[in-house]
Amino acid sequence: MIVTKIAVVGFGAAAIGFVSEVIKKGHQIHIFERSKDVYSSSISGIRSDGKLFMSNGMGGDLDIPMEVQREVIDYYITKLGDSDRENVKTGVSFSKDSEYFEMFYSKGFEPVNSHFFHIGTDKLASVLKKIYDEFVTSKNVKFHFGVKINNVIFQDKKIRVQAENFDEVFDYVVVAVGRSGHKLVNRIVERYPELVLSANVVDIGIRYEVPNHVVKKLNEEMYEFKVRMRAKTGYMVRTFCNNPSGKVVLEKYDDFVTVNGHSNSRAETSNTNFAILCSTSFTEPFNDPVGYGSYISKLGNILAGGRKVLLQTYEDFVKCKRTKKLGRVKPTLPNDAYVLGDVNLVLPRRIALSISEFIEKLGEVVPGLAYPDNLMYAVEVKFYSNKLDNDRYENLKFIGDCSGHTRSITYATAHGKMIARNL
Repeated sequence: MIVTKIAVVGFGAAAIGFVSEVIKKGHQIHIFERSKDVYSSSISGIRSDGKLFMSNGMGGDLDIPMEVQREVIDYYITKLGDSDRENVKTGVSFSKDSEYFEMFYSKGFEPVNSHFFHIGTDKLASVLKKIYDEFVTSKNVKFHFGVKINNVIFQDKKIRVQAENFDEVFDYVVVAVGRSGHKLVNRIVERYPELVLSANVVDIGIRYEVPNHVVKKLNEEMYEFKVRMRAKTGYMVRTFCNNPSGKVVLEKYDDFVTVNGHSNSRAETSNTNFAILCSTSFTEPFNDPVGYGSYISKLGNILAGGRKVLLQTYEDFVKCKRTKKLGRVKPTLPNDAYVLGDVNLVLPRRIALSISEFIEKLGEVVPGLAYPDNLMYAVEVKFYSNKLDNDRYENLKFIGDCSGHTRSITYATAHGKMIARNL
C-alpha cells in the first residue's frame, strides 16, 4: 500500500503520538478537531489530567515497552519551560521498600507498582500549544478546527471522510477521538461490525474526597497510590487519579456531566480526591459499554436537577440516607455544580456494595479514609470503547482510548507512536 494522504480524526494524546512520528515520513497529514481552535479544544485526557506514569500494571491491555513509555514522558516534559521541568513532581507507587505494601496486601488489596510524573493541570494548556506550534509549522501538516467528522466509509481501496461541510478521500485514516468520540466510533462499527473484538467492560464509581492530613504520609511517599481489590460481589474495584491538595471538577459531555478531579503544579486546597471505580464485565447480548455508562451518568444528572452531580457523606451512603448537611470536610467542587442527595439511587446495588466494602477496607489500612463525613461525588465513569481490531483493515486504524485498548495519556500517546512506526 502506498500512502501519501492521511486523515487523523481528533487531536488528543493518541493523535499527538501518531503525528509526532509520521510527520517525519513526508506524508500529507490532515488533522480534524471538532473544537474551534487549540485553545478551546475538548481534549479531556490532556486538559484535565497531568499525571504521566510508567507501568506494566495499568493503562491498558497493550504490551508497550518501558522504553517507549519513557520516551512519551520525556516528550511531554521537554515541552515545559526550564523552571517547570524542575518542578515536575515524581513518585513511585509501592516501591519494593514501601512500608505500605504489606499493610495493604494483608487486607486483601493488590498494590500496583508504577512511576509517576505530575506536570500539573495548570501547565497542560501551554504544553499542548507548544506541540501544536511544532506541528502547524510543518509544511505537510494541516489542521481543520471546527470540523466534526460524521462518517468514515471505505470507497474502493481508499477511505472517504465526511463532515457537514467536508467530504474527501484519503489513503489512510486514523481515528483518535478518545472516549468522548464514542458516537463516531459506534457509527463506524455499525457499518463494519467485524471490527469489534469485544464489547463488555465499563468502569463506574465515585470521586472520593478526604482531608489532606488523613493521607499526608501516603501522599508524601508515593504521591499517587494505586490499589485494587476483588470485592465479595466478584467485581474488581480500584483507586484512580489521586490528587493531593486538588480539586473535584465536572467532566462535561454533550448531553450529561460526570465528576473528575485534578491537581495543579502548586497545592491549592486542604483536601485530597481520588476515584474509586468498579469494573464490570458483561456477556452477550450486551454490546454498548459507552451507552450503559452514559445512562448511569444521565440518571445522576436527573436526580441532581440538571447538569450537576450528587454529593453525599460516606456515613449517609452506608446508611442509604440522603445527605442534608455536610460535616467537617468541605467540598472543593463549586456549590452550583452539585446537589446533596443519595448516591444509592444512582449506582446499581452490586456496584454500591463493592464500593462500600472497598472503603471499609481502606479504612483498616489508613483509618481516616473511612471517616463518616468524607465526601462521595457521583458518578465518575471511565468510558472504554469496544475493543477494536486494528489488524482488520490495512488503512483504517483506531488509536488511544477510542480503540478500547488504552486508558491513559502515556499508553494512548505510545499507541499512536507504535502505529505510526508500523506505517
